[in-house]
Amino acid sequence: MQSIINQNLVKYASYINGEWCDNELNFRVENPATGKPIGQVSEVSIHEVINAVDAAAQSQLAWQGLSCNERGVFLKRWARLLKENAQDLSQIMHLEQGKSIEEALGEISHSADYIELYADNAESAFRCDSVASANHQQSIVYRRPVGVTTAITPWNFPCSMVIRKASAALAAGCSVVLKPSDLTPFTALAIAELSHLAEMPKGVFNVVVGSDAQAIGEVLTQHPKVAKFSFTGSTPVGKKLLAQCAEGVKRTSMELGGNAPFIVFADADIELAVEAAIASRLRNSGQTCICANRLLIEDSIADSFVEKLCSKVEAILKDSRSGKNISLGPLIDQQAVCKMESLVHNAIQEGAKLMVGGNRQQTEGHFFEATVIDHVTKNMSLFNSEIFGPIFSIVRFEGEQHAVELANHSALGLSGYVYTNNQERQRSIAPKLQVGMLGINEARLSNPAAPFGGVKQSGMGREGGVFGIEEYLDYQYVCTAK
Repeated sequence: MQSIINQNLVKYASYINGEWCDNELNFRVENPATGKPIGQVSEVSIHEVINAVDAAAQSQLAWQGLSCNERGVFLKRWARLLKENAQDLSQIMHLEQGKSIEEALGEISHSADYIELYADNAESAFRCDSVASANHQQSIVYRRPVGVTTAITPWNFPCSMVIRKASAALAAGCSVVLKPSDLTPFTALAIAELSHLAEMPKGVFNVVVGSDAQAIGEVLTQHPKVAKFSFTGSTPVGKKLLAQCAEGVKRTSMELGGNAPFIVFADADIELAVEAAIASRLRNSGQTCICANRLLIEDSIADSFVEKLCSKVEAILKDSRSGKNISLGPLIDQQAVCKMESLVHNAIQEGAKLMVGGNRQQTEGHFFEATVIDHVTKNMSLFNSEIFGPIFSIVRFEGEQHAVELANHSALGLSGYVYTNNQERQRSIAPKLQVGMLGINEARLSNPAAPFGGVKQSGMGREGGVFGIEEYLDYQYVCTAK
């Protein structure tokens, strides 16, 4: 952490009610590129987590009492500080998460865009609607802040996941207690420091850090003062947290796992599709929930597609082995590398064909080779897994109906992609695919103004634009006699 210019951004303890809470018990954070520790962070106590919720509850009425414009002043100041400290934030993210500086800078810029958009759109989210009523009545529907909000965010996007949840809730007039992943706490703590510098009122934004996710999660989902809980992470963990929220009938937002189909029809631009598949699959070393997870390629062009893909992946491998390629970073930990090895082994055992890669890199840190596996079928474990690593899974199909059947053959439905130059298909295929987000000849979906989220077991609720703010609002219907 010595490479960080502004050392005030490097914090080692939870941020509660405007203060840093240090304890004797610590947990270690490692650099996934080296496997070596980069710092020790103070373990938050359960008593302190409860204090954080109490502080948020105490600050709630004053915060929601501000106008949208007044809250927007704090938010825009926060966004500006995020941009001004982007170099240091990107270095922190690079050290604890492993993504390249370029990717980290993009994430920080994108995060600031979310804050500004929420600040600008909060007032429109609070619109009042008149509804039909009897002649002697006046009926109006108001939007009100739901109240104290808690959130748990993952390690793969340690800045944007924190910002997308916290800034939407804050714009809606909700105070926040957030727990980041214990694998990447430093980015969230730096963001908390910037909220402090933005003069956010005490107790409005709190960050608790610790390695006992289960115990902390129980407080964040079950505390009686919590009105809303938001989570981004795996579907199995999301289900457990939903069950915990059920006892108190908490409002929830769940952005869970993905198994995105990437469909390439014979009439597509194959070169464009190959480039897009690589960009999507290898972003953040494949550790994204919306990246191309299953490459569904029409049989008549499959050999050509696979040949072009393998050629490009082999070039990436050559650079990786020589140490020249810095774009394909490490996986988050050793467990993630072992998962990749298991997926490759099982796919081969089940009858798929390994084309390129397939091994962990024999270097320090948690690196795995970019890998192409062909002839995957819907009954294989690789087809039904959220890969979360640099493995290209090739599935062949014959005709649109077969492609749609394969695409929808999943319990998950976060995102999907279609590559075709058939304009009629471009217009008609969206309602056939069971996904919350769809890219047509486009692999970059994230847009601060658009609703980000999925269907089926990929979760509920949306982040982004007015849609994201509305997740933190309740309806109040008021009927007045004239």
